[in-house]
Amino acid sequence: MTETHIHGPHPSGGYILDELSVGMVAEKPVTVTEGRIEAFAEASDDFNPVHMDEAFASKTAYRGRIAHGLLSASFGSAVVGTILPGAGAIYLSQTLAFHRPVRIGDVVVARITVAAVDEVSARVTLRCEGYVGEDLIMDGEAIVRVPRRRRPARD
Repeated sequence: MTETHIHGPHPSGGYILDELSVGMVAEKPVTVTEGRIEAFAEASDDFNPVHMDEAFASKTAYRGRIAHGLLSASFGSAVVGTILPGAGAIYLSQTLAFHRPVRIGDVVVARITVAAVDEVSARVTLRCEGYVGEDLIMDGEAIVRVPRRRRPARD
């Protein structure tokens, strides 16, 4: 097995199209907390009791509260917007499949891998995965538009 090089944010805040290549990877670990679930419920207006009410959730197939799937998916958005490609990347589409529930206290590692670079359209296809430990909890594919060049600095 080859070792994967994990990329950090570009010094400018974002990679431009010419700096991206297939196989580049970035990760971000995020702990799921009660506060994050509450804030996400407030922002999304999704107060499903499987996320908010332990008594209700304990009677479901999950046997307790689980985080919103899109909360976990948003951690991938954080990688795309702040690390790879970073500032200037614009989401065009995203597919998602959820495989396991995420609970309060879990650390989700959002992993983004450059799968394809389209020089003509300035679009990049990204493989998006989320892990809790070794368990794949979600995956999918995003297509983002990436700047071709950096804006000149203003005085």
